[in-house]
Amino acid sequence: MQNHPLKYLHLTPDSPLPELKGMGQFQAILVLDGEVAEMSMWELARGLVDSGCMLALVWGKDCEAWREALEDAALEAADYEDVPAERAVVVTAHDDDELEEVFWYAHHRAAHPALALRETLIVHIADAPRREELEAAYHDA
Repeated sequence: MQNHPLKYLHLTPDSPLPELKGMGQFQAILVLDGEVAEMSMWELARGLVDSGCMLALVWGKDCEAWREALEDAALEAADYEDVPAERAVVVTAHDDDELEEVFWYAHHRAAHPALALRETLIVHIADAPRREELEAAYHDA
C-alpha cells in the first residue's frame, strides 16, 4: 500500500485549474461527474501536466477523451519529442471499472515506471463537492 498524502480539488465543469502550489510531481485521480466543454478539458489537461501530474487515472464521463487530452498535453509539453522515462506522463482510463476499484488501484498498485510519486490529488469535476465521501472511499480502498 502506498501512503501518499492525499489532496482534494473540486472544480465545477466550467472552472479553470487553479495554481497547484506546493505540489511536486504527483499522481492524479480524475473523478469526472460533470460534463466539461472540449476546450476547457484541453486547458485543464495542459494545466495538470504543467503542474507536475506524472500519473493520471481517469474515471467517469468521457474518460477516454480525457485520457487522450492528457496524453496529448504531455506530448505538447515535450514538444512532441521522445522523452526519457522520468519525464513520461502515464495516463489510464477506467470507463469499465467502479470508482472503488480505481481508488484501490491508485492506493495499492499504481506506479510511475521511473519516479516515486509522493502525493495523490483527487480532481473532482462536478457541480457539487463530495470531499469527505471521496477521501473516505480512497482511504478505505
